[in-house]
Amino acid sequence: MAKEVSRSDLAQAMLSKEPPIVFEALDKKYFDHGHLPGAIMMPPAEVAATAQSHVARKDAPVVIYCASDTCANSHEAASELSNLGYSNIAIFTGGKKDWADAGLKLER
Repeated sequence: MAKEVSRSDLAQAMLSKEPPIVFEALDKKYFDHGHLPGAIMMPPAEVAATAQSHVARKDAPVVIYCASDTCANSHEAASELSNLGYSNIAIFTGGKKDWADAGLKLER
């Protein structure tokens, strides 16, 4: 089961020497509208393929988020990755809305 990560912990981790691989579990139109810095698009239909092409080790730190705390995509993607053997998964439950509401920048 994936753990949850707070906005402040995620922001700090993203600046560390070994940042997590951050995925946005939304389709391209939402990703292109803005995403967390350095995030990789992980459309819900392409979770396995996206992870396989971007995550070298199954124990690498991975963070998944989606639109907001009411969006289930991140939980579904985390569950799928867990079933595929990925073991270091966290969910940023506040998602893109929480990040932007805190005044943090989104990339476009």
